[in-house]
Amino acid sequence: MRYIDGLKENEHIIEHYLCKQKQSLKTRSGKTYLSLKLQDKTGVADAKVWELTNDIHSFEEGEVIKIDGTVLLYQNDLQIKIARIRRSLDGEYAIDDYIPCTEKDIEEMYGQITGYIQSLKNPMIRGLVENILINDGETVRAFKSHSAAKALHHSFMGGLLEHTLSVTQICDFMSARYKYINRDLLLSTAMLHDIGKIYELSKMPDNDYTDDGQMLGHIMMGAEMVTAEAAKIPGFPHELLSLMKHSIVSHHGEYEFGSPKLPSTMEAFILHCADNMDAKVKAYEETLDQDKTPGRWTAYQKMFNRYLRKSDYTQS
Repeated sequence: MRYIDGLKENEHIIEHYLCKQKQSLKTRSGKTYLSLKLQDKTGVADAKVWELTNDIHSFEEGEVIKIDGTVLLYQNDLQIKIARIRRSLDGEYAIDDYIPCTEKDIEEMYGQITGYIQSLKNPMIRGLVENILINDGETVRAFKSHSAAKALHHSFMGGLLEHTLSVTQICDFMSARYKYINRDLLLSTAMLHDIGKIYELSKMPDNDYTDDGQMLGHIMMGAEMVTAEAAKIPGFPHELLSLMKHSIVSHHGEYEFGSPKLPSTMEAFILHCADNMDAKVKAYEETLDQDKTPGRWTAYQKMFNRYLRKSDYTQS
């Protein structure tokens, strides 16, 4: 298979890709064309169908399609100009080729998460986290396989687990460096801060917002999950539950980023900072992986509102 991350300018390709997005648009002169996002496990490519001829057969988003096209360079990004399309047939492709996945070992990462759970000293907190991330088989399977976002960062299978572990590791590091921090409270909410994403986003390779994801969002659903599990533990302290839920509902840090409350405890503030740092650094890493611009600087990145310098320095 010709993977997206290996495509070269002026290359003619006949290959199967997942149609991640399909839009029917018009040029300035009023001519209809198709704008597509094609995906495989190595990345996403922009594609255009400028001529809607009889060689462009019917297809929908979420389907694997066979394309015949040419790779061009447009504004320093690769773009595929497509001449022919049809739906791919059963047996012509392997679905695993179209599901981007973490480069890290999923079971090893999950083992580190369970290790952090066992390190929690408060039996109430430990029991709650165990019930969600160890004892609930369906939740565990979703936690291991889900992405952490539709786009921007960790938008691949295992991304939620990878992001959660990174945030937990950062919070564990921070917990030993300042006074007044309750490590159990900080680490438990680090492990649970994005758990609502298993309901906010559909399974790979779709990885799109569900109805509940659109209407409620992972912050509210995560807080509801924690509330429901706490109710199953006799005598779970109301104050402790409120502190845990506060960290979860405030972890986006600002109202403009969808946070219903601002962080008001040290644990909540550290969690917000750890979550933001891991998401932004991963997005930076993924940008460098995908950028094809020659030289030391990437193309202009709208997410960061700047050009990014590539990390290519070596000690002489």
